[in-house]
Amino acid sequence: MKKLVGVAFVMFLFLAAGVLSAGAQQEVDDGKYVVGVSWDEKSIPLIQAWEDYMIAEAEKTGSAIGLDYEFIINVADLDPTRQASNIEDLIQQDVDVILARAKDGAAIGSSIRAAHDADIPFVVFDRKSLTAEQGDAYVGGDSYRQGRSTAEALADLLQKQGIQGKCIEVMGDLKDNNAVLRSVALNEVAVETGALQVVTQVPTEWDPQKFLSGITNALQAYPDANCIFLASDFAWSAVQAALETHDRYKKIGEAGHILTATCDLFPDALIAMENGYIDVSTTWDAYLHAKALVEVLNKIGTNAPLTYGEEGFLVPGRVVYPETLAEMENVWSRDYADWTAQ
Repeated sequence: MKKLVGVAFVMFLFLAAGVLSAGAQQEVDDGKYVVGVSWDEKSIPLIQAWEDYMIAEAEKTGSAIGLDYEFIINVADLDPTRQASNIEDLIQQDVDVILARAKDGAAIGSSIRAAHDADIPFVVFDRKSLTAEQGDAYVGGDSYRQGRSTAEALADLLQKQGIQGKCIEVMGDLKDNNAVLRSVALNEVAVETGALQVVTQVPTEWDPQKFLSGITNALQAYPDANCIFLASDFAWSAVQAALETHDRYKKIGEAGHILTATCDLFPDALIAMENGYIDVSTTWDAYLHAKALVEVLNKIGTNAPLTYGEEGFLVPGRVVYPETLAEMENVWSRDYADWTAQ
């Protein structure tokens, strides 16, 4: 299906003149919409979930709009140089569009430029390009709305229980815009609702050891804290250990339970919610990310305009409670609980 845009009229002229070669006919009319995918790694189940959800969604929606998807997938194993080489291979294979999750946002720009030089659209996924070369579209999670929906749910739970929240905010790496946006959202909701006060902020740099030591110290300094907000629950085992140190690892409804709100719902946190230790979370939603990604690929494949917000195609997660978790479909941390890297 290669390069339908801008060649239709030329094709007509060639056909009229009877000079369109058999090779060119095959390039244009092979019927396949070929997407080259460059992963930075595949050692974690989240990436496999993105891939599987994407392929399933493409198969479901593509045929209805005349797109016969084919995926060519390569993996860089956390090596930016290898990723650049992998993308060059996709360019040489003359794919219709390239999709990449960049290992190095500062290095991906040269690959985007090379693709554009070959007239191949480029979609950046999950991690933005940190260069002037931004690609044709960016698809990723909406960390601000994720943080805000978690904070609003936390405020609502506190108000329904008649509790004035005294909350420990467990922050991420403040060099990571995702972490900053979640913190901004929480503190906005605290001011707007008056339902909670952030009594202390725990910086972690996404280091599980700092989750453990920071929460432990915060609980010692603020023993009357009654809620905790996690910028991410990926380090849940460290959170659990810190709560256990102060005899605060209690189920919902038990004396001493600290009302717990999280972002992401990673596998260990999902189990903790199933067991009644986490009150609310907003998912880092691989399924919804994949749906948005395929929507963009469909638009590129059908030459539809790409209209989106200033930051790109940003996807919020789904708010989930213990009582709604079982009925929620396509939760990657549950679907891939038994996944191991191939």
